[in-house]
Amino acid sequence: QVQLVESGGGLVQAGGSLRLSCAASGSIISINTMGWYRQAPGKQRELVAAITFGGSTNVADSVKGRFAISRDNAKNTVHLQMNSLKPEDTAVYYCNAVSPGFPIKSYWGQGTQVTVSS
Repeated sequence: QVQLVESGGGLVQAGGSLRLSCAASGSIISINTMGWYRQAPGKQRELVAAITFGGSTNVADSVKGRFAISRDNAKNTVHLQMNSLKPEDTAVYYCNAVSPGFPIKSYWGQGTQVTVSS
């Protein structure tokens, strides 16, 4: 099992910045990809950004150029630096970790609220 704990959400004005962090514990040796998803009210959960153990990243077009994902494998943490925030970025942000294999195991944090005011 893997436990994920997020921090760093909050309220910010449009154009501002926030940094989300997620710390993993438990069976962390099995984790390959870590990432961030978000879910706004009435919408489906969507991928924001993901990063593999080797550092390859996948960033959603809607946040490309504004958000950056990074990972510290030694500390088992993943961060999401969010700049130039827009009201449409308002959502609950969830940390995710994936352990490859059969079956693939996907773990989720409890979520952290990000609210961007106009």
